[in-house]
Amino acid sequence: MADRTLTQVGSERLDLGEFGHTLTVAFASVKVVVAHNRYREAIPSGENVIVDTEIEQLRAAGLSVVPFQRSSDSIEGMSVAQKALLPVSPMLGVTAQRDLAALIETERPDVLHLHNPYPLLSPRVIRTAHRYQVPVVQTVHNYRQVCSSGLYFRDGHNCHDCRGKVLGWPAITNKCYRGSAAQSAIMATTLAVHRPTWRSVDRYIALTDKIAAHLISYGIPAERIVIKPNGLPDPGQPDPLGDGFLYGARLSAEKGLGLLLEAWRQHPDGSLGPLRIAGDGELRHLAEQAAADRSDVTYLGPLDRAGMTAARQAAAVVVAVPTWEDVLPTVILEAMASGRPVLGTAVGGVPYLIGDGPEAAGWLAAPEVSALAAALPVARAGAMAMAVGARERYLRHFHPDVLTKRLIDIYAGMAAART
Repeated sequence: MADRTLTQVGSERLDLGEFGHTLTVAFASVKVVVAHNRYREAIPSGENVIVDTEIEQLRAAGLSVVPFQRSSDSIEGMSVAQKALLPVSPMLGVTAQRDLAALIETERPDVLHLHNPYPLLSPRVIRTAHRYQVPVVQTVHNYRQVCSSGLYFRDGHNCHDCRGKVLGWPAITNKCYRGSAAQSAIMATTLAVHRPTWRSVDRYIALTDKIAAHLISYGIPAERIVIKPNGLPDPGQPDPLGDGFLYGARLSAEKGLGLLLEAWRQHPDGSLGPLRIAGDGELRHLAEQAAADRSDVTYLGPLDRAGMTAARQAAAVVVAVPTWEDVLPTVILEAMASGRPVLGTAVGGVPYLIGDGPEAAGWLAAPEVSALAAALPVARAGAMAMAVGARERYLRHFHPDVLTKRLIDIYAGMAAART
């Protein structure tokens, strides 16, 4: 199996005070540029949260971190001339390359850590960094090396039609990028042009074993891949469990709202306790209709971070039931950190997060109505017994102290090799 050849995150947990003091001595000279194209703030992005969290943790540990970020929110305010260049931005990112080159010349970083390059940065930032002999680490948050949408999901089903093709023409035919054939053609061309660019990345951070396998199938040598999941700040000692289930995600087909509601309807009204649904999206009408039809379903609408925290506290189990190969759902990390067990579907990175055996943080079901319907009463009955294990799994494997130490080890090794 590929994951046997990859570096896994250890289970050591360090106190932040001791952690910061130790690492300041060892790695204070390491300077990192963190490059990220931020997703629109109107659409909640776990990736944005992860990038911000990592920057805070690295700085707390004593590293010098220089953000190099662009935001998709800025597109609306661009001039006509700037907007005219947007179609080629994913491929070239001319302005971003000029700005990054100036930043590197001024800051002289040891490492560039890339997250999302689209649409304003472009994978060309990898070439720009290499031109200045700066090694590049990339955290892979999706399947965008191959898939124009990054999801491996299309028209309600998993899709791998572009795998192994020189040009992802199925993405163009099916308008996979932003529902546009023209924009899909640009993205598919970008992926084809930058195939050598992606293969030149010095170190890949795969969030799960599934992402590592995706990279290996793309042609990345296993020795250049490290498995290191995301972590979230510790919210502190969990509050006592509430009641019922919480679904908090984008209300779309791939996130499994329709699947959950079909499974929920297999049980009499009120027999499972309350189901609270938070979020927004194209399937909002399903949530609203379910809330109108049943007394045990409540639609909370889109919630901010404080609202989601309160909703988790009111629940006993968090539901994460994607039908696509979801990489690393942040909602599961948030649930475990809050001492809430998770009922999830056995797809993508969900099994990696929830775990199995004595360390399990919840339950897994096949992404099918009957399997999920059977798992719901099991989760309701076992929530109290599983809650402590959920919190312990977070502390052992996903706490920022553990993961930041691993990330700094990666940086330090690359900086040392460069020297």
